[in-house]
Amino acid sequence: MRRLPGRGRGWAGALLGLGALPLAGRAQAAAAAAPAPDAAADATRRYAIEVAGLRVGTMTATRARSAAGSDVVCTLTSDVRVNFLFYRLKIYYRVVNRVRGGQLLLSTVEAHTNQGDFASRAEWRGDHYDIVAEQYKHSYRATERRPITYAVTNLFFAEPTGQPQAYAEYFGDYFALRRAPDGTTRATRAGREDEYRYANGQLVTIIKKNPLKNFVIRWLP
Repeated sequence: MRRLPGRGRGWAGALLGLGALPLAGRAQAAAAAAPAPDAAADATRRYAIEVAGLRVGTMTATRARSAAGSDVVCTLTSDVRVNFLFYRLKIYYRVVNRVRGGQLLLSTVEAHTNQGDFASRAEWRGDHYDIVAEQYKHSYRATERRPITYAVTNLFFAEPTGQPQAYAEYFGDYFALRRAPDGTTRATRAGREDEYRYANGQLVTIIKKNPLKNFVIRWLP
């Protein structure tokens, strides 16, 4: 991949790089009783987003076949509003990934925040991807010649098994993935490590670490 270095991480990026805390009791019990997800089936996952124990937004991940049936379209939508004394945060973002035969063809990210509007895009051109990410305090351009077959959005629909990395749609580069001895999946990028925890293949609780306040994202059974 040929690239220009990115700058910073950004609030929307704090939500898109995902990790998990130990399970909340109610979500853990519900997930244990639920069947394991079918990687080929249409699916919808809904989550509550919390900061300091307060619910501040929602996140929804969907996966569905296109009308023609040849492509799979995955979306991740989040809407967050935080008001703590002098601290104000507003983020709406939407990721749309179009996949054919297991390969990413097109990924788009639109982000609308109280710091402005931003976008990222990765498009397959037959023998390479053109990647452009222009986000809050993060500018990145690259040419990627390897097919992308696993992205952050995939983490919502099944536990990763043997995946060494996940394409980060917002940033335009990759998280390194590894399974820790405690059974969690660790995702590392730019010196930071997040954790993902699953129950019966279902992602149930997420934490996004942030220098100011952590975002906790809990599955709504």
